Amino acid sequence: MALIRKQSKVSDGIPTSSMADIAFLLLIFFLTTTVFDEEIGLQVVLPERGPEAEVDVPPSNLLFFLIQPDGSVLIRRGESQSEQPATARQVEGIMRQELANNPNIIGVIQTSPQARYEDMVNVLDGIQSAGSTRYSLQLLQQ
Repeated sequence: MALIRKQSKVSDGIPTSSMADIAFLLLIFFLTTTVFDEEIGLQVVLPERGPEAEVDVPPSNLLFFLIQPDGSVLIRRGESQSEQPATARQVEGIMRQELANNPNIIGVIQTSPQARYEDMVNVLDGIQSAGSTRYSLQLLQQ
């Protein structure tokens, strides 16, 4: 009687039958545990729109801060066409002085489309540091 021996086959490959399952489990794990940073942005409280959404403001209550593409700031009061050059650091002092003279003053920040975002934020910070809660953000019309 002849004996038949079973030969065991040793595989030299890596089993890939469950690789797709493992890949999807890892993908789901990383998607659910990843924390994304939220951009805070500017903290600006906008007024509620009511029936009287538009209000006429006398030009004497407006102080314009014109932010140029190079980062310089020109200041214009009301309807006056004369402009005073200033830096972003001087905005706070100028706004404080104007608020002392007229508590109803509104700071109008007009930014050139080519100006840096940082320049506009510096001027806005100066106006807020001066204690003003009334300001307007606009694009500079050229």
